[in-house]
Amino acid sequence: MVFVIPWLPCRLVERLVVVPVRMHDDEVEVADTLVHRLLATQMPHLADLPLVLVEPWGTDNAIWRLGADLVVRLPRIHWAAGQPELEARWLPRLAPHLPIALPDPIAVGEPADGYPYRWAVHRWITGEGAALDRFEDPVEFALALAKVVRALQAVPTADAPPATNRARPLATYDASTRWAIDRANHLIDAAAALDVWEEAMAAIPHDGAPVWVQGDLEGNCLVSDGRLCGIVDWGSACAGDPAVDVQVVWSPLFTDESRGVFLDALGVDDATLARSRGAAINQACAALPYYLHTYPRIVERSWHKLAALGVRPLTAA
Repeated sequence: MVFVIPWLPCRLVERLVVVPVRMHDDEVEVADTLVHRLLATQMPHLADLPLVLVEPWGTDNAIWRLGADLVVRLPRIHWAAGQPELEARWLPRLAPHLPIALPDPIAVGEPADGYPYRWAVHRWITGEGAALDRFEDPVEFALALAKVVRALQAVPTADAPPATNRARPLATYDASTRWAIDRANHLIDAAAALDVWEEAMAAIPHDGAPVWVQGDLEGNCLVSDGRLCGIVDWGSACAGDPAVDVQVVWSPLFTDESRGVFLDALGVDDATLARSRGAAINQACAALPYYLHTYPRIVERSWHKLAALGVRPLTAA
């Protein structure tokens, strides 16, 4: 029997056969029994280490802590299949330039035992997910994150992955954003969301060279002793529009004061700010109905983001 018990404490989870909550119709089922088999056949020196399902679980990857010092990441959906190779190639190149910890890739495993994708083992970064109630000072967090973003943007982009997802020009995902807003129209003030998107589309596009962006800062920042200590999940990293990383200011990680500090520290202009609002509308409107019954953390963040953008809910179901 397979138990799906995402809320159990780690000391209990490691004693059961567990799988992450299913969030995609066509995702691959990944259980700890599969992880044990993959390790035993491909990395036997790690196979006897205890596995503990990591929470919050990922939308793209199933994640287990392996022993005290490692983490195993297995893509669970086709669009994440290239992430292990991307991170293995680029994290060692980016890490020396940044003032916080990044995942340190140890090995990449091969498809086997019916599992179709490559998978990865990284060093474990000690910390907990960033949240306002875990900051020593929200302004200090904003300054520290702005420092990371500045450093990342300064890394040379030669051979960097091309822009993907919301790091692309907004015009390239105009149709999908309008579709996402319409799909969420039973939950939100869709007219207000469309107004934000139209303002973003009217803003001057990024007119400089593409810069390195992490692509998904919200939910992937770690803190230790109340301070930013690391950023995980670099599967969306690429060279693109810096607005995609600016959009983190609309997330629950920021207060009105710390948002202004972050924007000032990066010197964000009005056009970039408008495009960040558009990227945030795309993300929140796509995520809200998609994860409404499977991932409460993303739903909560989406409600918050939309409220920060002036889009009121019709229901908080």
